[in-house]
Amino acid sequence: MSENIIELKHISKVFEDGFQAVSDLNLEVKKGEFVTFLGPSGCGKTTTLRMIAGFEIPSEGEILLNGKDITKLPPNERPVNTVFQRYALFPHMNIYDNISFGLKIKKMPKNVIDKKVKRVLDLVDLEGFENRKVSTLSGGQQQRIAIARALVNEPEILLLDEPLGALDLKMRKEMQLELKAMHDRLGITFIYVTHDQEEALTMSDKILVMSEGKAQQIGTPEDIYNEPKNAFVADFIGDSNIYNGIMTGKLKARFAGGEFNCVDDFEEGTHITAVVRPEDVVITEPEKGIIQGRVDSVIFKGIHYEITVISGKTETVIQTVKSANVGDRVGMYVEPDNIHIMKADDSINIIPVDINNDYKLELNGHVIDRSVTKLIKNAKRNSDGNLVDEHGDLIDKSRLKIYATILPGDIEMTDNIEDGIVQGHISNLIYKGDHYSYVIRTEMDQDFIVDDEDLWNMDDFVGLIIPKDKMKFTVKH
Repeated sequence: MSENIIELKHISKVFEDGFQAVSDLNLEVKKGEFVTFLGPSGCGKTTTLRMIAGFEIPSEGEILLNGKDITKLPPNERPVNTVFQRYALFPHMNIYDNISFGLKIKKMPKNVIDKKVKRVLDLVDLEGFENRKVSTLSGGQQQRIAIARALVNEPEILLLDEPLGALDLKMRKEMQLELKAMHDRLGITFIYVTHDQEEALTMSDKILVMSEGKAQQIGTPEDIYNEPKNAFVADFIGDSNIYNGIMTGKLKARFAGGEFNCVDDFEEGTHITAVVRPEDVVITEPEKGIIQGRVDSVIFKGIHYEITVISGKTETVIQTVKSANVGDRVGMYVEPDNIHIMKADDSINIIPVDINNDYKLELNGHVIDRSVTKLIKNAKRNSDGNLVDEHGDLIDKSRLKIYATILPGDIEMTDNIEDGIVQGHISNLIYKGDHYSYVIRTEMDQDFIVDDEDLWNMDDFVGLIIPKDKMKFTVKH
């Protein structure tokens, strides 16, 4: 028998309005693991949890439980219980009746129910609370009762959808440790959803980082933090300085205005992304640093100072126990094994393009001064104005698929919405040392990647100016 209790195989979920919440997701969850789905709002983590619970059915793919396909099995037939952010306790019932509700529906004997309720109350450290009303409990206590109500059914898997989101910071931190201890005592599988990186790093055996419905990285908390697979993971998990750069030689990379020794190797001339954690930047005297800069801000954070240094166009954030003065000229140094080098994401935007009745290309209603005849070898218009191939045979326009590609740096964002060929909301942003990398979700439900030096805000509605002379076209037919 497989040691995996849950397997997701090529799972996708597209809702009726056409929105794709999850795309080709694969995941293995071992028995007894504490697995966390981590990502920003709208990344697909709760939808994935709901598919495991049976509340949503995948559009594609399979969900296996102990090797058996449960993709279309109803929720009540799955050995799974879910705890939601809103605990959904019955206010008119006391604690005993809330916890025992599911067992009574199953018509278990009262003496069995009594034993099970007492056991789970002991587990959540609320023994003796059987007759208390829900309204008399604190938020943390209500959360424990919700967990007890799920545990009393003895599920093989406990699903938790942001269960600590309604608690204040101090109580949330306490409950993180309690949940982890409870998991260790019970030995059952926990699958947990959160957007809180510290929560994920504190409690998890394994973390699935998601963005835009896709898995970005799966690994242990240590792997996710120390070896991020891409710029999104590096930026989302903890604080990071992210720089564009280039390999200048064997185990040497140039970024942020200096050449650094590193432990990751790529061919000389390869464009790279360098990730350096703020705690790994060492402030030195100017002449001893690999790069130099001016201190722009100093913020005391209790256990360390957060210092921002500007070097040319590059901003570096440093966390250190030593303070500095705004305006100071400083040097900066990073040990080679604290520099994480990734091959740069050579992202290009791929855009479907329409063909109008005059066989000109159109993007979102804007005519591009380019004819289809220039894209298809030996194609031409006949005397009737139809498109024909070199043999004079008609080319079916409806079967042609034209795509334009453009680099992120060739697109301009504007707040003059009507100036843009397409419009959309900023759904993600990553600072990359000398510019920001944005994801724009357009009204056509398409994501554009745009590089811009200026800082825009999340959810800003912007127009995208796409220069026609920067687009390259391909045709499939």
